Amino acid sequence: MAERKGDNQKLKMLYLAKIFSEESDDDHYLTMPEIIKKLAAYGVNADRKTIYQDIAELKKFGMDILTLQEGRSYYYFLGGRDFEMAELKLLVDAVQSSKFISESKSRELIKKLEDLVSKHQATQLHRQVLIAGRVKTMNESIYYNVDKLHAAINSDRKIKFRYYDWNLEKKLQPRYDGMWYQMSPWALIWDDEMYYLVVYDTKHDKVTHYRVDKMKEIEILDDPREGKEAFRKFNLADYTKSLFGMYVGDETKVTLEGENHMVGVLIDRFGKDIIIAPVDEKHFRTTVTVAVSDHFLGWIISLGGGVRIAGPDRVVARMKNLIRQLNEQYDI
Repeated sequence: MAERKGDNQKLKMLYLAKIFSEESDDDHYLTMPEIIKKLAAYGVNADRKTIYQDIAELKKFGMDILTLQEGRSYYYFLGGRDFEMAELKLLVDAVQSSKFISESKSRELIKKLEDLVSKHQATQLHRQVLIAGRVKTMNESIYYNVDKLHAAINSDRKIKFRYYDWNLEKKLQPRYDGMWYQMSPWALIWDDEMYYLVVYDTKHDKVTHYRVDKMKEIEILDDPREGKEAFRKFNLADYTKSLFGMYVGDETKVTLEGENHMVGVLIDRFGKDIIIAPVDEKHFRTTVTVAVSDHFLGWIISLGGGVRIAGPDRVVARMKNLIRQLNEQYDI
């Protein structure tokens, strides 16, 4: 007697692949009766013989379907996948902790990552979500703005946008009464858990950057980008390393002196290429190129006296002035 066809018989192979992907993994196996029952739930009728053939075809297609024998019983499961669990946990944690991705977009992305593993393994990824409590962006459009900026860079086109700042009412308001910025985008960089767009500013003939989550109403223009020569001479790695919190300042070679135990802090910040010279048994000296801003000076202060600015004089004077202002502010 011929096998009765189910309502979705033509989708049999797709549903079988779906069952193996969602229901099985290295720790969760399927018996043949379970496979037949799950196919039936999708409106597909099958017997053992045809399923053996279908599994063989799926293996030819590239699915890592494995068979485990225990006594006279056989179990089937999907082994290798495109991503290992450790890799997915890392991606989920990165998405959840990223400031530039809104809370709702984080949930959407994590759900899609969970779809890459079995429903059993997905619970492990869900536990990663409980890392929450971090400040997230409220600019929902940034998710698509990043894609639009990549498109502008790849198509060698200028962009225009309005730039926004937070006001006392905790609302974003356009800078300079909604003035349009026209820039040539050259690179997107990630720093301090934020996306920044590096552009060539034709009006001021310089390379600068803007925070992507504060850019709105971005439009790709028909005009070709400018600043190719300026960006060719521009060292992006040195630029980001010299900035503190992406605050712009005059790039200056600054000499720092610190206690020996602070050398790791400077290596973490400036890299292992910095030259370390001993001053005495307990102190060292190095020279680094930084964009001198109050943010940089504040970073030095945060090191609690373990590192001091030794030169040049104008940077030392600026630090003294900042300390004087803080003393007056706190009536010290």
